[in-house]
Amino acid sequence: MNRRNFLKTAALGAMAAASPISFSAFGEPTRQGFRPGRLNLVFEPYELKLRHAFNLAKSSRTTTPDVQVRIEMDGLVGYGEASMPPYLGESVESVTKFLSSLDLSQFTDPFRIEDIHQYMESVAPDNRAAKASVDIALHDLTGKIMGQPWYKIWGLDPAKAPSTSYTIGIDKADVVRQKVDEADPYNVLKVKMGLDNDRELVEIIRSKTDRPICVDANQGWSDKEKALEMCHWLADRNCLFVEQPMPKEMIDETAWLRERSPLPIIADEFFQRLPDVRRAAGAYDGINIKLMKSTGLHEAYQMAVLARALGMKVMVGCMTETSCAVTAAAQIAPLVDWADLDGNLLIANDLFDGLKIVDGKVTIPDRPGIGVVPLA
Repeated sequence: MNRRNFLKTAALGAMAAASPISFSAFGEPTRQGFRPGRLNLVFEPYELKLRHAFNLAKSSRTTTPDVQVRIEMDGLVGYGEASMPPYLGESVESVTKFLSSLDLSQFTDPFRIEDIHQYMESVAPDNRAAKASVDIALHDLTGKIMGQPWYKIWGLDPAKAPSTSYTIGIDKADVVRQKVDEADPYNVLKVKMGLDNDRELVEIIRSKTDRPICVDANQGWSDKEKALEMCHWLADRNCLFVEQPMPKEMIDETAWLRERSPLPIIADEFFQRLPDVRRAAGAYDGINIKLMKSTGLHEAYQMAVLARALGMKVMVGCMTETSCAVTAAAQIAPLVDWADLDGNLLIANDLFDGLKIVDGKVTIPDRPGIGVVPLA
C-alpha cells in the first residue's frame, strides 16, 4: 500500500463528516468527469455580498465576484476559492475558462503540488486567483489525507499567530463611527486612505478609540514629500505601518520614503509572486502576502520564509473572501508580524466555518487541511 492510500485509509473515518458543500446555494457546478483514484475538479461562480460598501482611494463596490472550487478524490474533498477584486484583472469568466482548461485527472497523487503548479503555469500565465483556488483545495485535500492542519505540517505554533486588523474603509463620518463601533472586538484597525480627507478620517477614529491603527493608502499618495509628512503625522497617532503609500511604479520614490519614514513601509500592489520578494527588499521594509496574488499557499509559504531570510517584515492579508480562503491564509499566520485576515468578516454570505478571532487574535482551527467545514 502506497503512502497516499495508507494515509487516506487512516483518515477516512475521521473525515466522514466533512461531506461536500451543497452547490445548490449558488447553482449547478461544473464537473469535469469523475475518475476514481484521480483528482476531480468541481467549480461554480459565487457572488460575495459585502456588509458595507468597500471604498478605496480609486474605487468602490458592494460585491466581489468569486468562484468556489473543490477537488475530490476517493471520497475526500478539498475546498478552494478564487476571489477577484477588480485590481487583480481577473473575472468569473477568466477563472472559469482557466479552470475548464485544466485536466487534473491526469494526476493520481495530490501530494505532487509542485508538479501541479508547474502544469498550471504551462497551461496559461497569470490567472493567479484561479491557480490559488486549485492550490488551496490541494492543500485542504492533502492535509485531510494526512489528518493534520497545514500549520502543524509546517511545524508552526498557532499561539504565535498575531492579532488581525479590522478594516475601516473610506466613508462618511457617521459610517466610519459605526464601523469603529463594530470593530470593538479587534485589537488593531486598518484604515483605508488615499484621498484628501485622510487626516480627518484618522481624527474621527481617534475620537472613538486609541487602539493601534495601520494604514493602507492603496497607491493613493503620489507626492513623496507629502507622503513623508503623513508618515510622521501618523507616527504620532499610534500607527504601526503604512501599506503601499505610493503607486507601484514609483519605486525610486518609495525607496526614498522608506529611508526617511519613521514607520515601516509595506508592499502590497507592488508585490505579487515569489521573485518580487527580492525586488521589494530594495524599496520596502516588508511585504503583504495574499493567496490570490501568490497563486496559493505553496508559494505564499516560500515568500514568508524568503522575506524572513532577507530581514523583512511579513504580513499576511486577504481579499474579501469566504472563510475558505481566509482560513487557508491563516495557516501561515504564526510566521508573520501582522495579519489582516478579516475578509470573511466583511461579507454577509459566508459558506464555511473556519478561523475565529478570539480576544482580537487569529485562532486557527485544529482541523485537518485548511480547517474549514461547510455551513450548508
